[in-house]
Amino acid sequence: MKKKLLALLLAIVMVFPLTACGNKPEEPEIADLSSAGWDEIVEQAKGTKVAFYGWGGDENRNNWLNGTVADYLKENYDIEFEYVGMDINDILAKLTSEKEAGEETGTIDMIWINGENFYTAKENGLLYGPFTSQLPNMEAYIDTDDPETLNDFCKPIDGYEAPYAKAQMVMYNDSAVTPDTPENADEFLEYCKANKGKVTYPALPDFTGSAFVRNLIYEKCGWEQFQTMEAEKDTVKEAIEPALEYLRELNPYLWNEGKTFPADSTALDKMFQDGEVVMDMSYGPFSVATGIADGTLPETCQTFVFDNGTIGNTNYMAIAFDAPNKAGAMVAINAIIGGDLQLTQYSQLRDLPVVDQSKLSDDEKAAFDAVDLGKGVLPQSELLAHRLPEMPADLVPVIEEIWAEEVVGK
Repeated sequence: MKKKLLALLLAIVMVFPLTACGNKPEEPEIADLSSAGWDEIVEQAKGTKVAFYGWGGDENRNNWLNGTVADYLKENYDIEFEYVGMDINDILAKLTSEKEAGEETGTIDMIWINGENFYTAKENGLLYGPFTSQLPNMEAYIDTDDPETLNDFCKPIDGYEAPYAKAQMVMYNDSAVTPDTPENADEFLEYCKANKGKVTYPALPDFTGSAFVRNLIYEKCGWEQFQTMEAEKDTVKEAIEPALEYLRELNPYLWNEGKTFPADSTALDKMFQDGEVVMDMSYGPFSVATGIADGTLPETCQTFVFDNGTIGNTNYMAIAFDAPNKAGAMVAINAIIGGDLQLTQYSQLRDLPVVDQSKLSDDEKAAFDAVDLGKGVLPQSELLAHRLPEMPADLVPVIEEIWAEEVVGK
């Protein structure tokens, strides 16, 4: 009996290593992504899940991300992709907490970010990078010499985020109500006088309202000086004093005489739709077409910009410092900046694409040119010809503070 048992045990021991050797070993995790080849990164990402966190207030974008983008990544890279709506302040608070606790693996892979938030996150070590030089589509589709590829609100990107979509300040009115539109700040003042009590802008620090005020500052003070200005309150206040005087001059002709302002851009949108004001504004240059298409805006709405231009910026995608799937995030970001998904973003969401038109093939150019942007909007070429750079990120909260002290109710 003992001999039989010993023979059985020996047989098991001999069979086990043979069986183990016959299985394909699991792909080892890449120890240092920064030195890995792209094929290695793609292989590492295969069969994984990527969580993209960012503002979730746009249902169309949410559907595009969790539908079109998710399907593309699953079909082409076997990646499960999920977009999670969360306020950027909550995202940064979560990452800061994980950083302070010494956590090495969190739950956020990708982040939708830009401006002050990017500057804060990068300065505090909340982002992984640099990584953009490893993405094939950066060279294939993006103008790597574009100031907006190199700088975010005048702050160096240093490879810590990749472009996502472009935005640009536009204004719009109902041409059936006010046929003429102002072409500069002086004409805007006259427009407010002619429509007393029926023009306003969102209270700062609302994103759209803040951008509109910065645009008026550019109108009255020029834009070049702000590109390298230090965020010292007295210096900034002195530089924008002509604009502050202009904004105070506007107040008596604004809704509620400039004593108060709509809480945010959503509130202003509703006021415009209800006929309470005659002009609205947006950082989405094709938002009028969307409003006309869904019936919230009349077909007589028209988009306009100032002759001297309007501020534009770029949204970006970054990777969390403790992302559990950095390889998957890199593959997803690379796909989103490619021609295929940028085209769907342009056609489905009407966002300005980040692709360099000169790098597109003839077929790709034809596909982008064929996109029907809808009614009441300006063509991409006209918008880009009137595009002004953003201010440094750290100047923005200083200006917002000064506005609250020197403009509201004055």
